[in-house]
Amino acid sequence: MADVDAKEIEDQIAAQGNVVRELKGSKDATEAQKAEAIELLKELKIKYKDATGKEFAGGAPQRQKKEKKPAAPAPAKKDKKEQAKAEDASKTKLGVTTAKEDNYSAWYTEVITKAEMIEYYDVSGCYVLRPWSYAIWESIQSFFDSGIKKLGVKNCYFPMFVSNAALEREKAHIADFAPEVAWVTRAGDSEMAEPIAIRPTSETVMYPSFAKWIQSHRDLPIKINQWCNVVRWEFKHPTPFLRTREFLWQEGHTAYHLAADAEKEVFAILDLYAAVYTDLLAIPVVKGRKSEKEKFAGGDFTTTVEAYVPCNGRGIQGATSHHLGQNFSKMFDISYEDPEKPGQKALAWQNSWGMSTRTIGAVVMIHGDNKGLVLPPRVASIQVIVVAVGITANTKPEDKTALLAKTEEIAATLVAAGIRAETDLRDNVSPGWKFNHWELKGVPVRLEVGPKDIAKNQALAVIRHSGEKRPLGLDGLSGTTEALLNEIHNAMYEKVEKLRDSHKIVLTDWAKFVPALDEKNVLLSPFCGEPACEDQIKTDSTRTQPEDAAGVAAMGAKTLCIPLEQPKEPLPEKCIHPKCGKAAKFFALFGRSY
Repeated sequence: MADVDAKEIEDQIAAQGNVVRELKGSKDATEAQKAEAIELLKELKIKYKDATGKEFAGGAPQRQKKEKKPAAPAPAKKDKKEQAKAEDASKTKLGVTTAKEDNYSAWYTEVITKAEMIEYYDVSGCYVLRPWSYAIWESIQSFFDSGIKKLGVKNCYFPMFVSNAALEREKAHIADFAPEVAWVTRAGDSEMAEPIAIRPTSETVMYPSFAKWIQSHRDLPIKINQWCNVVRWEFKHPTPFLRTREFLWQEGHTAYHLAADAEKEVFAILDLYAAVYTDLLAIPVVKGRKSEKEKFAGGDFTTTVEAYVPCNGRGIQGATSHHLGQNFSKMFDISYEDPEKPGQKALAWQNSWGMSTRTIGAVVMIHGDNKGLVLPPRVASIQVIVVAVGITANTKPEDKTALLAKTEEIAATLVAAGIRAETDLRDNVSPGWKFNHWELKGVPVRLEVGPKDIAKNQALAVIRHSGEKRPLGLDGLSGTTEALLNEIHNAMYEKVEKLRDSHKIVLTDWAKFVPALDEKNVLLSPFCGEPACEDQIKTDSTRTQPEDAAGVAAMGAKTLCIPLEQPKEPLPEKCIHPKCGKAAKFFALFGRSY
């Protein structure tokens, strides 16, 4: 295991250790919260042992000592709401304690656990997706499922087990997955006569059935998709959502009579994947083709959508759509009588395409901040949280009852208009605690309702991604809120797009290649397309020093994609790598990646 991976886990243990200590010292933390935090710390230590083969020997994590600074002028007096919120945060320490820019790995771990997205499991590399994160996946499912059904795709389900014989039929395809294939070898106390694999992907599961179903060109096209789980027993450092041994995804598999029809579908699916990111997740992506080295094993070509993670400058693959040509048809005899050539057999043209719960990790990394999650409105399970404020010890019971009733009425009005709204009427925590709680969970809008607001026939909207406070009139509130949610989506998208575009540069000078990567850039550079050259570029762009705490990687660059939309600049004659000497075929997008 690389030292950098061990350090990442050590950082996570240190961060979680601080959380445990703070919870133990908090009067307001429940026993359940303490127990959960301690259990998570144990799981991280187990993960460290699994990864390194030795017990975690680090001492108890300590809070970092801050340098003493000269006394500063007294800050401006905060309003009562902000003061109460600050006091609650200081008292409980239940928010995010690590800055994203200081220790990215520890920040990520804190956010996904404290925002109740993930629970660690006792099988390394496997995680519980809690309702707060699974709701994002449900939104993606709904959007994408609706889109593929408009293209004539139907859902189905195939078994998760694969026979060894089926895997052996396509050795070239399965070669990339072979080290990660998990096998079932025992049933109870008995050894199985033949080991059975758990699907790493389903080409070899589905295509024997395709061969049975397709007897004539009239049986085509076949367009099916399944929402399922797959298992890839990775030995790299597992990270929730980003690299897990079991994950959820959809995988589409189609077969056509004509190659042109199959290729057309590849790009239609690619557009739909791009829409998931741009229209749902508020994340800009680059559409492109994978290099020969990075394409799907056994396919003719692979298309992809690639996103950019601003905090560390890495690229992240969003989803892929593959044209398989006739490679699998030959292996599985997916053939039929050729209507143009009587007496001869024709082979089907096939595609496969997939997108996984990695999408959720992209949302956390790209939009999250030092307060926690920042959820795009269209995938947030709660878009608006309505909180009653201004209740004091002097508030009359009837006034309190009226205010709480008005709060529920406002939420009900929003729900009736199709907005996902809820109230937080808990009376055992202060409004400030509630503010921190819902900010940590990334709810797009907090709607504060107090006696003064009611008197003005308004509520105060606090926008999560920007912190802006905006009064909204109660008359026509549903329409105003819907417009606000769309405004938030667009603003979140534009913010990331601006950051991405400022770090996506055309670069033709190899001497500047690695320094530009270290400045968190992705690079559009001339490339010959040869796998051997790509290997050399990756080797020669690897830094000797390890990844820093903020997450700037030491790894070498690879091609993220060959953008479908090429730069306007003239393509140089030669490939970017000085030792290559071959002609450049296109600009490729290079970067360090997940």
